[in-house]
Amino acid sequence: MRRRPIRRAQSIAPFGVGAMAVAQDGTSLIAAGLDHWFERESADGKPVDPTEFRFSEWRLERELGVDWFYLPPDFRERRWDSWGDDPPNTGLTVPFLRFPQWHVCPKCARLEQLPLVLRETPRCPSKTCEPKAGGKARKPPAMVQVRFIALCDKGHIQDFPWREWVHETASPGCQLPLRLLATGGASLVATKVVCDCGRTRSLDKITEADPPSEPNASSFLTRNLSKGTDFGCQGKRPWLDDVQGTTCNRPLRGSLRGATNVYYAVVRSAIYLPVGNAVPSELLELLKSPTLAALIKVYSQVGQPLDPGRLRELEGARLRLFSDSQIEAALTLASGQSMQAGAGGVVGDDPETAFRRAEYSTLGTSRQEEELQTRVIGVQSYGAELGRLLATVTLAEKLRETRALTGFTRVYPENDQTAEERKAALWRDPPQVGQRWLPAYVVYGEGIFLEFSSDQLRQWERREDVVARVRSLADRYQLVRAQRGLRARPVTPRLVLLHTFAHILMNQLTFECGYGTASLRERLYVSVDAAAPMAGVLLYTAAGDAEGTMGGLVRMGKPGNLESVIRRAVQNATWCSADPVCMELGVSGGQGPDSCNLAACHNCALSPETSCEEFNRFLDRGLVVGTLDEPGLGYFGDV
Repeated sequence: MRRRPIRRAQSIAPFGVGAMAVAQDGTSLIAAGLDHWFERESADGKPVDPTEFRFSEWRLERELGVDWFYLPPDFRERRWDSWGDDPPNTGLTVPFLRFPQWHVCPKCARLEQLPLVLRETPRCPSKTCEPKAGGKARKPPAMVQVRFIALCDKGHIQDFPWREWVHETASPGCQLPLRLLATGGASLVATKVVCDCGRTRSLDKITEADPPSEPNASSFLTRNLSKGTDFGCQGKRPWLDDVQGTTCNRPLRGSLRGATNVYYAVVRSAIYLPVGNAVPSELLELLKSPTLAALIKVYSQVGQPLDPGRLRELEGARLRLFSDSQIEAALTLASGQSMQAGAGGVVGDDPETAFRRAEYSTLGTSRQEEELQTRVIGVQSYGAELGRLLATVTLAEKLRETRALTGFTRVYPENDQTAEERKAALWRDPPQVGQRWLPAYVVYGEGIFLEFSSDQLRQWERREDVVARVRSLADRYQLVRAQRGLRARPVTPRLVLLHTFAHILMNQLTFECGYGTASLRERLYVSVDAAAPMAGVLLYTAAGDAEGTMGGLVRMGKPGNLESVIRRAVQNATWCSADPVCMELGVSGGQGPDSCNLAACHNCALSPETSCEEFNRFLDRGLVVGTLDEPGLGYFGDV
């Protein structure tokens, strides 16, 4: 298809599999499935070696049920050197397809459906647009893709059913040309589809749909396309070249192809953690090489143990630096029999909370691994004020984060699909067990990990005024969750406090360190479990190059610097340029995304969406610094 340069990270989000993109010449494209990654369009040149792009992240692999990850291929020009050799893996591109397929002529308004794989610029086939005889040599006008598509909340997407819509039947017999006319109005009622048979129908209300909380929820397009029957989603998946579709029958709604709810990438991330003192990370990576991974798989399938002695007979040269005990422990980990690090799971944890417990436990300790270098600073070094409110400060001088695309959603950022269903949508033919993979990329950075004092936090979050303030926010989220099909989650004072504190501290650090507002990210560790509570915030810069950043964030976390940063962040949060409206609006009805914020707006506490884990929801300055009427309400009110 048309070439559109995108960065490697953009192949995960926002232009992952199934996402819409626009090429430089204006062609609308949809990212194709993973089936044909690491393939050239032509068969000449050296064979493609995808193992160059393969890497491992053992915790994320076990969590997502895959065998490894692949980096999106970087494009390399095919240039033969003086010896006539073609450099490896040249000419690789991430495949895209033309979508939507329906095009309209800007001159005569004729609609024409064209193939997904069309490369050249389409020209209008209408006789009215043909060049006149004897005139200047020119071509018919180029057709452009229509603005409208149709989609459902199960992730399917298709061309808008133009012929069915104008004839008001799911099985139209008329095949005469269609035309899309804009009469000049600003609403959809001013856009009409016209058939040469004389039928005309406007696009009024095609984007309307019932909230999912309503019984028998449907959409205007589903109810009104075909007389006497519902016209549901046909299960089409054009990003997989599946235009025939399967049975879906979910409500189908019209949409602009550039709408923000057409695609939500589902990305899972993990901070690298060492696999344990007994297993060097280099050894585990070695066991995941193609030859050794295949050997371990064969022995596992036949039920025979592969002991270190046998493995040394086959690969002794590569294993000479490791002891038998290390190899035995690594074999256990590589075979998937045991893959635990840090704290174990707690009954009642949701999957994401359980997954982060290991990170929470590890970040509270000093480490000097190749890809995780942390240093714990005694909280008493930060003075009495912070020493009373915080339990641990850890400076992460180097950390590695892996971000993997695990699927996507449409219409709503969350739905009731399982993880396996989302992963299956990335493939036309999913790989077999032992060859399962997902696209991902790795970034290095630095960070500051702050753990709150359990005793002080427990006393504060049990106060009646704190609980009452958060109750309205929790009730509001429950209402939105029922309307939009969001996942159930507890909205607690602890979550709102840690999340808001992370935002105001990130905003302050952008001034102190000179980072861009989207360069910092948050990672929250929250659990109110009585036996195993979590209350931690990791602020990090996982957006640098392969070697991380320059140490500016860690420097600001050292004693003598962090105190003043937190003090200024808290002081700036006491007054917003939109106050008293900002503070009062949160109490009266909520504000921000889904009205799930209290005293928090773009002037004081909101951050770029790439920096926030919660879509800029669950924020309230009042729980951090107090309100105008209750200055003692905030956890940091005395700072």
